[in-house]
Amino acid sequence: MARGGFIAGRFGEFPVRWNVGSIGQGLQDQIARISRSPFGPSEEEVRANLAGEASADAALTLHESELAEGVDSGTPEAPRDLTAAAFFDVDNTMVQGASIVHFARGLAARKYFKTSDLMDVAWKQVKFRVTGKENSTDMATGREKALAFIAGRPTAELAMLGEEIYDEIIADKIWPGTRALAQMHLDAGQQVWLVTATPVELAQVIAKRLGLTGALGTVAESVDGKFTGRLVGDVLHGLGKAHAVRALAIREGLNLKRCTAYSDSHNDVPMLSLVGTSVAINPDSDLREVARNRGWEIRDFRTGRKAAKIGVPTALALGAAGGAVAAAVTHRKNH
Repeated sequence: MARGGFIAGRFGEFPVRWNVGSIGQGLQDQIARISRSPFGPSEEEVRANLAGEASADAALTLHESELAEGVDSGTPEAPRDLTAAAFFDVDNTMVQGASIVHFARGLAARKYFKTSDLMDVAWKQVKFRVTGKENSTDMATGREKALAFIAGRPTAELAMLGEEIYDEIIADKIWPGTRALAQMHLDAGQQVWLVTATPVELAQVIAKRLGLTGALGTVAESVDGKFTGRLVGDVLHGLGKAHAVRALAIREGLNLKRCTAYSDSHNDVPMLSLVGTSVAINPDSDLREVARNRGWEIRDFRTGRKAAKIGVPTALALGAAGGAVAAAVTHRKNH
């Protein structure tokens, strides 16, 4: 099935099309052609857009398949607020630490790769958290190792392992405060999505266990139910997350001005800037500064830290009010 979208460039938008589930040489050539244009977007921007579009497609596909199987997502049936949603980053926002490191620990325990590889992943995460900056070499190396690991493996196997590892390690690392915020949005009848660089199959496990609507995550290409060892676009981070949220909002008919986003990292400022209400959760120093300058809400659930509460109930109060309005409109239409 062909998909299409627009890539934001310095002098306008460029259309691009791709086949879902297959990046192919044709798309690689198109990426190269667009990024070479002096008026078009960079290759990084193209890949970020593709990653976002693919993530939205995968997230909705997984969500719809679970609904078809009768899996309860936890989203209230009524009253539903059809135009508002909440988007939560995962690492250090919903989950203590890096979810990919937790999954890697579980995989290492099952002898899927060496403990030294786990230490390498953990060290790169430590460097990222200390500096707050992504090292392109580290990212490329980590991406190659991860893709080499999953190449040829069934997609169902990764999801199954994710279920086991969630129960063993991640379940005890959910921030209760963030989980409560997500539940408030659910109680207001809103969709709640995770947005993360973690593979979408693993992110979906976390979302399902928490009773959330679904997850936007990195999409690895698969053919006939097996991973090829390539990504669709790139790792979902930075601009990619913003593209994913925007793409999902279009598909679901959401009003981004009525949506809320939560994150701990300044790398997610593009996503946070996209919605009407932004909340910094356990923020790094750069995001804390941005939040203060822009008047965003701040909550810190880390031990020994005081939370800066700038009108914290605002987002949820607006969400509840919006849900009531949506319910009233639905009632009026039905009568």
